Amino acid sequence: MRANLMQPHLHTSTLADGREILYFDEVARPHTETDTRPLTPRSLEDTGEVRYDALHDEWIAVAAHRGNRTYLPPADQCPLCPSQPGRPSEIPASEYDVVVFENRFPSLGPAVGIVPPSQGWGSSSTGFGRCEVVAFTSEHEGSFGTLSVDRAHTVLQALAQRTKALSALPGIKQVFPFENRGKDIGVTLPHPHGQIYAYPYVTPRAQSMGLAALKHFDQTGTVLLADLLRAESESGERVIAQGEHFTAFVPFAARWPLEVQVVPHRQVADLSELSEAEMAELAPMYLDLLRRFDAIYDSPTPYISAWHQAPLDARLRPVSRLNLQITSPRRAADKLKFLAGSEAAMGAFISDTTPENIAQALRSAGDRLAATPANSPTHQEQSA
Repeated sequence: MRANLMQPHLHTSTLADGREILYFDEVARPHTETDTRPLTPRSLEDTGEVRYDALHDEWIAVAAHRGNRTYLPPADQCPLCPSQPGRPSEIPASEYDVVVFENRFPSLGPAVGIVPPSQGWGSSSTGFGRCEVVAFTSEHEGSFGTLSVDRAHTVLQALAQRTKALSALPGIKQVFPFENRGKDIGVTLPHPHGQIYAYPYVTPRAQSMGLAALKHFDQTGTVLLADLLRAESESGERVIAQGEHFTAFVPFAARWPLEVQVVPHRQVADLSELSEAEMAELAPMYLDLLRRFDAIYDSPTPYISAWHQAPLDARLRPVSRLNLQITSPRRAADKLKFLAGSEAAMGAFISDTTPENIAQALRSAGDRLAATPANSPTHQEQSA
């Protein structure tokens, strides 16, 4: 492990079409490589649009160009692997630790700006924003859960840096880092990676959570997630892990067959506000939770890992707290939960299990991991 988990070395460059690429290295590298691909220079005019859905009071991104994005390429054509002689990729370097670059097929952007208030039905605007890809490792196989603690820390530092930088762009209202893992979730690139979306509006989920937090604050004078954390900690029935700075628990009203929430013990708006001590605790706790997800069954578990960060809205930000939500639709070794009528059409979830059973399954998975010898194949696969 690197001494004191130092800040990664940051190097910024551009790809052949003008997109920005950032290297977050644990050991300083010069990165003098250039992207030699014959790519057409990107134009800000290629930005899509957002349309206002008056029926639901929501913005919808329209990005028809994403239909041509890369889909499950063979390993020797992976765009996230390091470039090799005769095989250039999205990452010009021949080796790297963590890399962030602008998505070649963005849902929002590359132009940034302010989306004007809607004027009702028929309102539309340029699809301002920014979408970035985060490559966790140069290794093609694996997932976030198979990273070392050092590497997980580097990824978290990269997400924090990007959160701060993207939040400062014109018109950005919310920054959302996330990871989709597994074909059953819809992943189109198997190489371990995540994404970051910088939205020009507050998303429906963040708006709903923010308004609930605002209502709670107006009624009680306290932060909603702080009160929920206190209640879960006092109950202990659904707590999975608890440290000095974070607690991981299954929510009292969990929607998914597998669901965990990780909440900081102090009021923190986003990843960029975490202290070094908090980062140092968060990395191994995050890895432990993902390994528990994989240890429940005899094959890797698909999941969505979502960083809920406070919106850049003056009303909602003070009452919103950073939290990580990890969910999986896997309800049995060979079964997935699909959103049917009630969930998909009405947004009214029906759980097939109890949050208490989910918590017990994850605690038992952790016990099995702890009891597995460190040099066994199973342990190495889950914690490499």
